[in-house]
Amino acid sequence: MTVKYILRTFLATTVALIVVMWVYALFFASKDSINKFGDRDWAATAQARCLVAREERTQLSDYRIVNQLGIDILKERADLIDIATDTIERFVVEFRASLPKDPKGNEIVGLWLDDYEIYIADRRDFANDLRIGVNKQFAETPLDGLPISEKIATFAADNEMSFCKPPIDLSI
Repeated sequence: MTVKYILRTFLATTVALIVVMWVYALFFASKDSINKFGDRDWAATAQARCLVAREERTQLSDYRIVNQLGIDILKERADLIDIATDTIERFVVEFRASLPKDPKGNEIVGLWLDDYEIYIADRRDFANDLRIGVNKQFAETPLDGLPISEKIATFAADNEMSFCKPPIDLSI
């Protein structure tokens, strides 16, 4: 056997394996998201409830530039953040009381709500920092190197609950 023959055999085998992988991925592998659960009625109800929370937060909008204002304004902003966070916390509590009916949904929505509770705690910590005069950028708990809001948002998007994505009100 020559080196040329071995190299040609190796390359042909590699190409064949790549072709087999793509055929499997395109035609046989499941196309469903790992995050998607079966109780679509629950997802639709959650979407409607999250829209209500979003509209409540919209009413709280305050477009002042905080870094140029005094401690009283920081405390005022902290109070607004707490009220906005309350809108999130209310739907999380409601969702916990009524989880999806399918087993997968029951399990993974519970995990999603656990993540939301961490996000809520991050928002509360940020508001408390503002109250004592610490005006730093909002920092979320990272999970696997990503902000927790990204994980929460991906789950919401995978289940057609776009209004249940975390707000970006503290990220700007």
